[in-house]
Amino acid sequence: MEPATKKNTVSEFSYMLQRQGRRLFPSSFRRPHPTAQDYGAGSDEMLNKERLTRRNAHQHQPDLMPPFLCKVKASDDSAEVNAFDDINSLVKREGSQSKPAETLSSLPQASFNYINSIVGSGVIGIPYALHRAGFGLGLFLLVIVAVITDYSLILMVRCGHLSGRFSYPGVMEAAYGKGGYYLLSLLQFMYPFLAMISYNVVVGDTLSKVLVRFVPSWGTSMGMVRFGVVFVVTIFVVIPLCLYKNVSRLAKASFLSLACVVLILLAVVYKLLSGDYGVVPNTPESWRFAHSDLIPAVGIMAFAFMCHHNTFLVYQSMQDATMERWEKVTHISVGFAWLVAAFFGIAGYCTFRALSQGDLLENYCWDDDLMNFARVLFSISILLTFPIECFVSREIVRTQIKRFYSQEVVEYDTDKDPSHVTGEEDDDRKSMITTLVIVFAAFIISPYTECLGPVLELNGLLAAIPLAYVLPGLAYIQLSPHSLFSQEKLPAVGLVVFGTIVTISGAAILMPNLIGDCRTGIIMGYCKDDELALNGTSFVASTIDPNCATDKI
Repeated sequence: MEPATKKNTVSEFSYMLQRQGRRLFPSSFRRPHPTAQDYGAGSDEMLNKERLTRRNAHQHQPDLMPPFLCKVKASDDSAEVNAFDDINSLVKREGSQSKPAETLSSLPQASFNYINSIVGSGVIGIPYALHRAGFGLGLFLLVIVAVITDYSLILMVRCGHLSGRFSYPGVMEAAYGKGGYYLLSLLQFMYPFLAMISYNVVVGDTLSKVLVRFVPSWGTSMGMVRFGVVFVVTIFVVIPLCLYKNVSRLAKASFLSLACVVLILLAVVYKLLSGDYGVVPNTPESWRFAHSDLIPAVGIMAFAFMCHHNTFLVYQSMQDATMERWEKVTHISVGFAWLVAAFFGIAGYCTFRALSQGDLLENYCWDDDLMNFARVLFSISILLTFPIECFVSREIVRTQIKRFYSQEVVEYDTDKDPSHVTGEEDDDRKSMITTLVIVFAAFIISPYTECLGPVLELNGLLAAIPLAYVLPGLAYIQLSPHSLFSQEKLPAVGLVVFGTIVTISGAAILMPNLIGDCRTGIIMGYCKDDELALNGTSFVASTIDPNCATDKI
């Protein structure tokens, strides 16, 4: 065979492998072609030279996996094939190796998409976090958490370039093998599952107040009303949505969830400025600069900023994706999310001060129609998010079961469940059974706490902080060629130390007091006046002691 003919044959074979690689490695997992700018202006020449040399040495090979990860590629259990990358898998896969330029996001569009993934239900607990840490120290911690989150998000994409694996599971497997992959899978299951429990708590609290507004006699048995609300919503709303096949449309409805959060924020600010709650009493704890409960407060704040499962999805949706542009998107998005969280925290805390509860809407009187409307909006936002979290938990469970039995794992594709891709009817039944087990498990656990604060703290400390801070830092320490105490690695080491200390100390503080005497369904003392009595809500005999917060555990 002539050399030219042999070269053409190799090129054709390489092209066929690339075509086949699109089936094996979806677009969200394939390595983009980085430039020398991809490491940003702050990286040194050695890192750039290493990346360029690695790329040039293999430019004629199919772009399936970098050669320095061949040991991972050789495994049929590779996370790139079997991993479930959270919300990334809810988005429709593209059939081509690179998306057309018109389908990619500009820098402002990518920033909005990222803001949409950050700002969510967690901001409702920021006033309570300020109460736990102290108003002054709490605001300082909010800035610190935002800055650390910003750094960790940038670090994750750097890890993607270092490993050539542009998914969170892929990065962890490249850094720490199957052990890292399974640890990440455990945390990725824990985070949405605890979030579902918190959603049940929120829906039960908010909608029960709205119902009592229309049927005052139900207020004498708020515990039963709350349980009934969660049960009815679970059976008739949550389960049908979680079994809905077209899950990607629910993911795209997250814009509506963001709009609901913004409207709730406007209502909270309006109530502060209107002075309707000027009768809320001041206590010695109201304006104290610092309290001793700063660790649980950090957990709540970390939960509010948690968005790391969407990092690579947003990055790969950008036009001209480079580290410099990614840093701009991250700074803009985290900065805007911090503004929303700060406004929520300041407006909510200035209204209720030391009486601020884990669910801020619990502080508002039951006959406040504007805030009842806000409660309905918040419930809608929660219910739109619930099936997405359930989908994440379900697919992680199914993926691990299939890996355990060495079965082929078919990733979520377009608008169908993996079971429909395989065409196996029993797989469809298994998917339904797994969904029902997860939903009912969250339903059964949720009545054990009536307050949102402890759930936010638990999820933030045990899941959000390791996912957001500890694992990205550990991955960079393992993947980066620099020495451990070099200038490049020291911030990552600090990130790991910070996350580890907060997680361990927070768990030690939280676990012994997880089930406290927290109660809902109690009219706040400042709401019990003659006007409320005329509206039929003065039947609750007990009031809140102004010297304590009902969410204090």
